[in-house]
Order: sequence, then structure tokens, then C-alpha cells
Amino acid sequence: MLRIAARQTRSCTRSTALGLRYASQTSNKSLRDTMAEIIPQKQEKLKKLRTEHGQVVLGDVKVENIIGGMRGLKAMLWEASVLDPNEGIRFHGHTIPDCQKLLPAAQGGKEIIPESMLWLLLTGEIPSEAQVRALSKEFADNGTLDSKTVKLIDELDPAMHPMTQFGIAVASLNTTSKFAAAYEKGIKKTEYWTYVLEDSLDLIAKLPSIAARIYYNIRNPGKAGSPDSAASLAVNPKLDLVGNYVEQMGLGGNDSLTEYLRLYIALHGDHEGGNVSAHTAHLVGSALSDPYLSYSAALFGLAGPLHGLANQEVLRWILAMQKSVGDNATREQIKEYLWSTLNSGQVVPGYGHGVLRSPDPRFNALQQFCDVRPELSSSPVIRLVKQVSEIAPGVLKEHGKTKNPYPNVDATSGCLLYHYGLTEFKYYTVIFGVSRAIGALTQLVWDRALGLPIERPKSLSMDAIEKLIPK
Repeated sequence: MLRIAARQTRSCTRSTALGLRYASQTSNKSLRDTMAEIIPQKQEKLKKLRTEHGQVVLGDVKVENIIGGMRGLKAMLWEASVLDPNEGIRFHGHTIPDCQKLLPAAQGGKEIIPESMLWLLLTGEIPSEAQVRALSKEFADNGTLDSKTVKLIDELDPAMHPMTQFGIAVASLNTTSKFAAAYEKGIKKTEYWTYVLEDSLDLIAKLPSIAARIYYNIRNPGKAGSPDSAASLAVNPKLDLVGNYVEQMGLGGNDSLTEYLRLYIALHGDHEGGNVSAHTAHLVGSALSDPYLSYSAALFGLAGPLHGLANQEVLRWILAMQKSVGDNATREQIKEYLWSTLNSGQVVPGYGHGVLRSPDPRFNALQQFCDVRPELSSSPVIRLVKQVSEIAPGVLKEHGKTKNPYPNVDATSGCLLYHYGLTEFKYYTVIFGVSRAIGALTQLVWDRALGLPIERPKSLSMDAIEKLIPK
């Protein structure tokens, strides 16, 4: 960790100027104690914003906003991350390269792990290695599923879509909700966040076990509940969250895959609050639904083709291109295939973004991951992904109908999963779902800590809209 400590020292001055917080490199303060210290400061900041600036106008609502999915409206509080169209995502002010330099990796690893990212998203602080290790141990200690949940998952039809299975299993855990039980007994609003935090941490701990069991049943239909499944799906108390996930999926022993999934899950954990899955968790949680119900709803939103299936579409398109142009395609062949896609009325999957108007920093991070690993650099599929990323922006600019001609994270994320042997395309969104919990559940904790109300926008009929338009 000397490399991380040295880089953290070099960048501390700039980050401090941005108002960012750093925990001591040797701090052993728990996540709960850290949150209890930070929350009053955030509560005071929100109170000041409301009382002193409550009437400040941040934007005008247009008819096109109402009928266009509310795209771009500044109408939601989301603490952990902000997505700038030109600069990309920042987590409490940190860019992805910042996070790669500053956040602790797994023991023996080099990539960010979800535990580090979760700590940053929740607290705004860079955790110490000791704090991250303690969080990994807590997740391992609480990651084993109870017999009822295991039975429920095993009795689901393995032909059922993996995301349907995932959402059902997560929702069923609400019988264990500490928040729901405490609310029923009667607790102060100021205590809501403590119970929501406990539920959120418990859910994050169990998500890999749920996701791995679904994967096991897909690959081994009819063998659920066997001694072999019990052994392979056991949680190892010495492993981090993703280390256990990979082992439970039966894919252990591949350090590169484990490192990739650590990076993938950390980078996909949060991407502002307006996307369907994050917004759904926030919306359902605003009714004081517990984190299990709130996040299960988010998973069903993530399952939609316009949200969580993009990397699968990219992979299918790349494989079709590979079949057409071969493993050693020329620039002209790739360019011709791109134009044939566009001229047939289709979009080039993996290019463009609903918010970004510049290259996706997450794509850059995954491409850097590929560039330093010979087995990826020599992979025909991964090599084709890189070639396309160099050629497609020019074609899309010439085509003239794409606001952002650059690759987004989906342009490579699914292709990497395929390279590492995960060939069950429908399962890819489950991995995304394991990841997205980090950001969505973080915001649920802050929603309750800040006392945010139930979300209730005003709706209008077309007749009502027409009446409001100046004649």
C-alpha cells in the first residue's frame, strides 16, 4: 500500500482544496462511527441550503421536459456522485483516476474493490486499509444466506430470467429488515438512518451469495441443494466481497477475472441518481419502504432493455462483426461494417450516452486494464473492441446524428466478461445489480439521515399543459 500512500500525499493538497476528507492511513474508526460524525454536518448544510437559498431557481421546466422523461431536470438530491457531461463522473469530487490512485485495493491486488468505493460514497472520505479490511470481514461474516432464502432460490425455475430471480430473492429478505421492525415498534426519525444503514450493509454482504447461487442453478440445473453446491457456495471469511463472489460462481483461481470484477463492480457502483435503477431505489425508499424492497424494485428497473442490457447488445454486435470480418480485420473492413450498421437504421451499440458528451472515463479505465494484460491484448474480441473504439468516433461524427460519438463503458464491459468465460449473456445484468447496490443503498441511508420527504412530482394532462402555454 506504499504506492497508494505516496500518491495520496501528492494529491492531498488539491483534494483538500475541493473540500474532500481523508481518513488517517492508520485509522481504525468504524464505518458507523464515521457516519455518526459526518451526518450532523450534512444535516446542517442541508438546513442552510433550504433556509437561505430555498427560492433560488436552478432551471426552467419546459414542455419537452415533461413529455421527454424529465431528462436533464435538476430536481433530485444525490450526495455521492455528480456526472458532468464533459468531465465525466466524480465521487465526492474524485475522478475515476483519483479513485484508482487513492482507494485501497484487495490484499495482493491492484484494482479498486467495492468496499473502498462504498466507504467513499457513504462518508466522502478515503478509507484506510485497516478500515477496508474490517469492512470486507464484516461482509464475509454476514454473507451466508439463511436456509429459507436458499430454498426459495433453489425452487425458482432455472429458466426464469436471472434478474427476475434476483429481484425475488432480494425482496424476500425484507422479513429480516431491522428498519421495518424498528419502524413498526416506533422510533424517532433521527434514528431512521442507523437501521437503514444496517439493512443496507447486510444486503450488500448477501448480494454476491444470492447472485452466485442463481448462477450455479443456471449452470447446474437440478443440482441445487447437493453437497457439492453447499461446498462451492460457502463464504470464505478470509476473502473480500468480490473474491468470495468469484469463488462462489465456481470461477476461482483466475486472478485476472477477480481483479476485473473488482474494478467493474467498483466503477459501476454509482453513476448519479437519475438513472432508472438508482432513481427507483430512491423513489420507493421515499415511501419508507425498507432497503430490501427498495432495491428489489431498482433491480426490476435495471432489467429493462434500455438500462441494464447494453453490454449484452454490444457483445452480440461485436461477435457478429467478428464473424463477418474475421480475427484480423483491417480498418476499412471495420469502417465498412460500422456504416452498414448505421445505414440499416440501427445504432452502433456502446457509443453515446444519455448525459456524457465526452469519452466515458469508465471505458478508459477498463481499456487500461486490458492494455497491461497480454492475454487480453491478444484476444481477438478485445482487440476488435479497441479497434472499433479508434474508428467508430470518426464514422459517427461523419454520420452526424450522434451527440456523443465516443465509447461508453458498455462498449467493452460485456466483452471482458465473455473473454473470461461468462457466456450466459442474460446473467450479465445480475453482476451489474450486485454493483449498483453500492450507490443506490448509500443514497437510501442519506435520504433517511437528511430527512428527505416522500417523492411526489406534479403530473399534468395534455389538456392541462395546453392551458398553461401562453397564447
